[in-house]
Amino acid sequence: MNASSTHTTSHTGGFAHAGTARSLLLQLAGAAALGLFVLYGVAFAESPLAHNAAHDVRHVTVKPCH
Repeated sequence: MNASSTHTTSHTGGFAHAGTARSLLLQLAGAAALGLFVLYGVAFAESPLAHNAAHDVRHVTVKPCH
């Protein structure tokens, strides 16, 4: 190799930017909020199909519902 062709790489083990970590946290919080809404909010829905689906999920995850 000659001196004029240098190749440098940088690799960070963690997050490269604070914005990436913030984005990941927002995505996780959004997914958790949606999941909680499906488990708890849909259970009060008027539609029997949505109510029964949420009810079945609560039984499968061993959550009390009665």
